[in-house]
Amino acid sequence: MSERVGYHVSYDDAGAVVIDDASSGVDLEPVTSDAPQDGTGCHSGTTMAQAARDAGQSEMMDQFAKDYPTGPHDKPQSMCPAFGSLRVGLRMKRVATILSGSACCVFGLTFVSHFYGARRSVGYVPFNSETLVTGKLFEDIREAVHDVADPEKLDAIVVTNLCVPTASGVPLRLLPDEIDGVRVVGIDVPGFGVPTHAEAKDVLAGAMLNYARREIEAGPVAMPASGTSDRPTVSLLGEMFPADPMMIGAMLAPLGLAAGPVVPCREWRELYAALDCSAVAAIHPFYTASVREFQAAGRPVIGSAPVGHDGTAAWLANIGDAFNIGKDRIAAAQNAFLPAIRGALAATPINGTITLSGYEGSELLVARLLIESGADVPYVGTACAKSSWSADDAAWLEAKGVKVKFRASLEDDCAAMEAIRPDLAIGTTPVVQKGKELGIPSLYFTNLISARPLMGPAGAGSLQEVVNAAIGNKDRMGRMRAFFEGVGAGDTAGVWERSPNLQPSFRAQNLKKLERQAKAAKASQMI
Repeated sequence: MSERVGYHVSYDDAGAVVIDDASSGVDLEPVTSDAPQDGTGCHSGTTMAQAARDAGQSEMMDQFAKDYPTGPHDKPQSMCPAFGSLRVGLRMKRVATILSGSACCVFGLTFVSHFYGARRSVGYVPFNSETLVTGKLFEDIREAVHDVADPEKLDAIVVTNLCVPTASGVPLRLLPDEIDGVRVVGIDVPGFGVPTHAEAKDVLAGAMLNYARREIEAGPVAMPASGTSDRPTVSLLGEMFPADPMMIGAMLAPLGLAAGPVVPCREWRELYAALDCSAVAAIHPFYTASVREFQAAGRPVIGSAPVGHDGTAAWLANIGDAFNIGKDRIAAAQNAFLPAIRGALAATPINGTITLSGYEGSELLVARLLIESGADVPYVGTACAKSSWSADDAAWLEAKGVKVKFRASLEDDCAAMEAIRPDLAIGTTPVVQKGKELGIPSLYFTNLISARPLMGPAGAGSLQEVVNAAIGNKDRMGRMRAFFEGVGAGDTAGVWERSPNLQPSFRAQNLKKLERQAKAAKASQMI
């Protein structure tokens, strides 16, 4: 087995301290303001991006363009990207979050974070035109960070600039690195630079790994409460169903390896253990900034995941090669799990045509599982960009005749569904809505597919029941569509006692207004 490359992580004597879940953060009173807020944001596209460059943010924008290359659309088509980084911070113990952005953005982000189970408050530093222009906003942010920093309650504070402060060049890099032992991590997550909320998770995870790596280089760090493994570890990159890391650990055991922490981590000290690995498994392939930190620490990165029969066989072989493990031992590990996976796939086959799309980053993995379960999957769309860590999955799918679309737009996904007319459409909320309007059974990827185990034998049998049940609803969907036929759509949706009072002139007038604004924006860029 190969020796670990890169530097060694030294732990101090404070490793036995157990972090209490109750110490997850501090109560932050939101500050309200009647001051007018800037209404521009992520959907201002190139205007805001150019403003950020003019404010001295060119290096950051160039890095975003390199890490998260855009596709046919240059603005988010899912929820605000900052939700991804916000969620990562809110799920960590002893980490507080402070947002700086337009009031409407902060309200929406805090609302959706609580909808998804956040149990702590979010700090908010408001601004108006005067504080933005004069630099007072940065002073307000610095004051808020000093007010919140309490080493008894916190390990770190995450400060996030949303679109307008980022475009205005509010310099979070000038915040202190730490206050009384509380780390300060400042990030910019603008919608005009980060295309999806999945990739925004990488923005914060990468920033935290960078901070932790610099701490390791400076000297001994605190050992995680769980201690360290007596076997070489493989850190896991990407949020997964809770059972998946345990299943991966079971598959690694016959190779003499152990599963390390999952990044994004749940507490600060896990970052040290993640960097203390011998290799990294890029289960989700879009964590570009995080991969950069692991590579800077000298850790090799393996793509794809142990999904299905073929995926598990290839992944275990790649892991074994990375550790210079003998072929016989790799074959023994494969033989310990592949028969069970094959049996689970064959137990309840899927018979039907499925189109699949989403923005979580695991779409290609799910497609592999569906195909090995017997489904015909002619189209897979993912909002994430193509990367070397998803290359094996894409090649496997394309060899099966699948059209794989990276950085797919909503229009791409809907067009594929309408052209194929599958037995089941799996996708984002608007794709599901469109599918049901057409009478096609549809499932929301994030809540009904992504929130299930995918790895090993457990993953092999996890999708068939829900997918087969949904496909079986096709006749029911047809009856519902027939029942609601004729009630109108769009402006005329619903039941009307009289003909709806349409105003096509209003729409034409608004369209001309939008065209004038677009021409003015284009002219200003040419100056």
